[in-house]
Amino acid sequence: MSQPSNRTLVTSALPYANGPLHIGHLAGAYLPADIFCRYQRIAGKDIVFVSGSDEMGVAIMVRARKEGIEPAEIVDRYHPMIEESFRRFGMSFDHYSRTTSPVHAETSQDFFRTLAGKDTFVTKTEQQLFDPEAGIFLADRFVVGTCPSCGNTNAYGDQCENCGTALSPMELVDPRSTLSDAKPELRETTHWYLPLEDFQERLEAWIATKPDWKPNVLGQIKSWLTDGLRARAITRDVPWGVPVPTDVAEAAGVDADGKVIYVWFDAPIGYVSATREWATAQGDPDLWKKYWQKNEEGRPRLLHFIGKDNIVFHCLMFPAMLMAHGDYVLPENVPANEFLNLEGDKLSTSRNWAVWLHEYLEEFPPDLLRYALAATLPETKDADFSWKDFQNRVNSELADVLGNFVHRSLTFAGRFFDGVVPPLKNPSAMDQETLAALAEFPGRIGESYDAFRFREGVFESMALARLGNKYFNDTEPWKTRKENPQACANTVHISLQLCASLAVLLDPVLPYSAALLRGMLNLEDVRTGMPGATGSIGWEEASRPLLKVGAPVNDPEILFTKIEDDVIEAQIAKLGTKEGDEAASAEPYEDAKELIAFDDFLKLDLRAGVIISAEPVPKSKKLLRLEVDLGFETRQILSGVAQHWTPEELVGKHVSVVANLAPRKMMGLESQGMVLMAEDRDGALHLMESTGEAGGVIR
Repeated sequence: MSQPSNRTLVTSALPYANGPLHIGHLAGAYLPADIFCRYQRIAGKDIVFVSGSDEMGVAIMVRARKEGIEPAEIVDRYHPMIEESFRRFGMSFDHYSRTTSPVHAETSQDFFRTLAGKDTFVTKTEQQLFDPEAGIFLADRFVVGTCPSCGNTNAYGDQCENCGTALSPMELVDPRSTLSDAKPELRETTHWYLPLEDFQERLEAWIATKPDWKPNVLGQIKSWLTDGLRARAITRDVPWGVPVPTDVAEAAGVDADGKVIYVWFDAPIGYVSATREWATAQGDPDLWKKYWQKNEEGRPRLLHFIGKDNIVFHCLMFPAMLMAHGDYVLPENVPANEFLNLEGDKLSTSRNWAVWLHEYLEEFPPDLLRYALAATLPETKDADFSWKDFQNRVNSELADVLGNFVHRSLTFAGRFFDGVVPPLKNPSAMDQETLAALAEFPGRIGESYDAFRFREGVFESMALARLGNKYFNDTEPWKTRKENPQACANTVHISLQLCASLAVLLDPVLPYSAALLRGMLNLEDVRTGMPGATGSIGWEEASRPLLKVGAPVNDPEILFTKIEDDVIEAQIAKLGTKEGDEAASAEPYEDAKELIAFDDFLKLDLRAGVIISAEPVPKSKKLLRLEVDLGFETRQILSGVAQHWTPEELVGKHVSVVANLAPRKMMGLESQGMVLMAEDRDGALHLMESTGEAGGVIR
């Protein structure tokens, strides 16, 4: 096995260019990666950080059709917004690309061509659903119908949002097109498949070498491997995407017209194409290979920062693609984060239950959000962001701890030592202990970042500021300035040195504030976390005093302004409203169904009921077994709501029930009806409660 090289490539998941960014995106794939890359650069490591807008997904086509415009107009609207929001937030990408670029099309087609040349793919000719009115084959999300598992009449062709069952369009009962509401026809078409089952043994052996990966990542991977991997289609008959290479199609005897590479296959190749674009911009078009391929320098490290919904793609599917190609290294780690909730509820774009990055940046400095999110990252389990917690962290930690320490240190230097760094002479035991403690911080913080424990690293960084405050208080320079001027000088000297180290060590989390602090200290020649930054002062150097005796320092500026209650209340009041960016909450409503006769409605027997017991269904993550009192009898009803309510929360709820639905077996149990729900545009469910007596007819 080749030895690791000193080069590292870091990727962040490509965000869909069909809407603006929110804090859930930042906490999942972007802020952790940025902190990591900034730290590595300050430590002098060779690292390249890439990402880009994913512009080829079916979701973009869906949105474009709803708005009556072309997909290109959607991505041209949101790519610049996303890129600018990232820039203002302080993301330190070496290159941020987009998958509509010519380089990406070329890279994806070359990758496809290589795998086809190695006979990796299989082609299958089968019947698929075709919309006769729209004139196209229907991708998964362009088909809705009745879920065969739970009876939900609005299940999508890839998954039922009600019970969570993975589906294919052909499994839906009474399918219909979301484009025209037409009943699809079955027509024959040929597609390429990646036979993942052929890679299962190799993937299992590779994953077995990764015992140090996050438990949440390994758990999801092993679940898929236990179920057994199956072939996945990598082409689609849709008018938006990277075209299938004509030469490959001709060799397979397939008409390539209208066939594109499926987005889950082309999107991760976007990391390669982005690195190629970066290399060309550096004046060395082949430089990208040193970050993707084994070479004379060794084996570069590849790290993917993603959210939990992308684990399978980055830990099984993309590695299988890389294995099949043969020229690329496999990921060394995939430190995926879980989901971030907001004010105790899951983020919802349709309900505007979100903090939108571009809106936040109009009202607050970026560093405040960077710090609050970094301290709350959902590293191994879901976490919650609240505006009150944001306020508390800004006021109690950034302002009262860090800002206060910096202000006091510089104020004393300006008022009592002519604005220069005073000398350190005959240091006391406390002085020496404080400098000894400082020496430990860079290693401790760096160890946390290297292990992807960013919350821990942020806590340790702030602990240095807390050490400074305690030291300043314990040495009481306001007393010693008259009683023992040299002791006061020692306090100010050491406090300024702590500030200088903070100006380096806080750069990964608070880049704007760290730069402002360096300016106050006149601290120059610092290697920052930005790409291409140079300087002799880096991470290791921050373990010892950085300021020379007699060096001038400037008057303190306010690093952090406290946030008042009314400002926070105004932010909370925005949640769930339709104010703000219209596009953020513009997910389409589901189309109304066709009219039915009144007699058809009368066939439904809707009854009021009361849930008297609820329990999980064994081996199902989605289903709960409910006992519902209908007055004249008790019914067993299975409902796919386990991810929305706990059993205890449902007991005693008054509900509406379809009482004359034919019984249906699921997971070996018979469901004798359906509990009605209202579903928001983002998939959130609400019970259709009835206050009538159990068994009462709902008319």
